[in-house]
Amino acid sequence: MQQLMKQAQKMQLQLAAAQAELAETEVSGSAAGGLVTATVTGSGELLSIRISPDAVDPEDLETLQDLVVVAVRDATRNAGELASAKLGPLTGGMGGFGIPGL
Repeated sequence: MQQLMKQAQKMQLQLAAAQAELAETEVSGSAAGGLVTATVTGSGELLSIRISPDAVDPEDLETLQDLVVVAVRDATRNAGELASAKLGPLTGGMGGFGIPGL
């Protein structure tokens, strides 16, 4: 029983270290060939949006808004893939999103 407790504690420490690493890792996503780029942390926190002047058309703000959404979704998906790769072995393949406390 004591051995099992030690293994659980070790796994908990590894999981905490992986989560901390994810929180510090920056992941980007883009739309329209890089005209709009979003950067998030590996844990999914939005850090920045970069918009190329070429993407700005005052007559068509709807397209720019759509590009921002696509870039954020791309970055978030990339962060989810990173979280799955880092946390998957520790969480039995459940990844880091959608699990309370992760």
